[in-house]
Amino acid sequence: MQKTTRLIEHLIELRKRMLSYCWIFLIIFSIAFYFSDPIFLTLAKPLLNILPQQQNLIATSVTGTLVAPLKLSFFLTLFLTMPLLLLQFWAFIAPGLYRRERIQVWPLLMMSSTLFYSGIVFCYYAVLPLMFSFFVKIAPSYITVMPDIDSYVAFCLKLFLAFGICFQMPVVTLILTMTGTLSISKIKEKRPYVLVIAFTLGMILTPPDVLSQILLAVPLYLLFELGIVLAKLRLYFINQKQPSIQN
Repeated sequence: MQKTTRLIEHLIELRKRMLSYCWIFLIIFSIAFYFSDPIFLTLAKPLLNILPQQQNLIATSVTGTLVAPLKLSFFLTLFLTMPLLLLQFWAFIAPGLYRRERIQVWPLLMMSSTLFYSGIVFCYYAVLPLMFSFFVKIAPSYITVMPDIDSYVAFCLKLFLAFGICFQMPVVTLILTMTGTLSISKIKEKRPYVLVIAFTLGMILTPPDVLSQILLAVPLYLLFELGIVLAKLRLYFINQKQPSIQN
């Protein structure tokens, strides 16, 4: 009976936290939708800077002028509030964790959020201009490049999500070493495979030109190496603490 009561109390607490998050989500979503025009212009800037004059984005469906801003505002709000959502879950589960676990998990959450946003920024400033420049240049002279706004938003959001996930490489490496799934020496042995995977992702996610592929593959591999360095630093600090504990 006591366990059931505690479970209900925890569920009520989780419900309160999720409701507070939903209210914040709605407020930020309303603001984002109100300013959807300048937000969309910012998103479209990498393409508009490359398109010839008198060529713009178009809406090929009746609902496109509404669906595109709604979709953009929703996912922008989701990206912006993701750390808050993780913080709510963290505040919910933290009391049930040991102190050592809390010390390990919290930095990982912060690092994961930072790397996710870094992936989006890198995609926006480095990858999108190169991709759109390539697509516009290869278009035949008899074709007018005027992308649909809905498909453009969906294309950019998919790329942002892909780069945000790919930039989680150091977090994945740290988790593998922390859980004992792989040792640092075993991870080092995977370097050739990681290099091949990085360039494969570069070929899939970017245009078929060498520069674009390198712009994605090299940062991905460097992030993998960063994960190894962080894992070594973590192991070093653990070894430094153990003698002091024994003394």
